[in-house]
This record gives sequence, structure tokens and C-alpha cells, in this order.
Amino acid sequence: MTASPINPDKNRRPIKNPGDEMLTLQEACRFLRVAEGTLRYWRHLGCGPRSFKIGRHVRYWRADLVLWLSEQTRRPQDRD
Repeated sequence: MTASPINPDKNRRPIKNPGDEMLTLQEACRFLRVAEGTLRYWRHLGCGPRSFKIGRHVRYWRADLVLWLSEQTRRPQDRD
């Protein structure tokens, strides 16, 4: 069963939205270009991108990763 909405104009195929793609922890790490340990630590601290679990598996929505990255670019940078 698919969770994607049905597009009546395209022979009833699911509507594709790249931001709705679900990513594994490893895929999210590749997307963000950070080590798996870093992303796990951010998740532990509650300061990383929004995540959720399916059973014992951590997942991320690609749109949430993009949103989190854009929020990081708007944060004031520490200047030494």
C-alpha cells in the first residue's frame, strides 16, 4: 500500500514529490555530509534535524533535512 496521493491525470500513478522521500540514517548522513556518529549525537541532544522511528529504525524526511539546513544558514554565526 502506498502513502502517496493518487494523480488522476497520470494513469493513477502516485504523485512524486522529492521532498517526501523517506531516508535511512545512512542516507541522511550522506545527504548532510556528516558522520553517522555526529547525526546520532545531534539526535541525542535534540539539536539535529527532525527524525522519527519505524519500529527500531530511525528515518528522516528529505524535506525536514532541507528545512533544517536552511535554518542553520540563517542562524547567527559565532565570531571569534
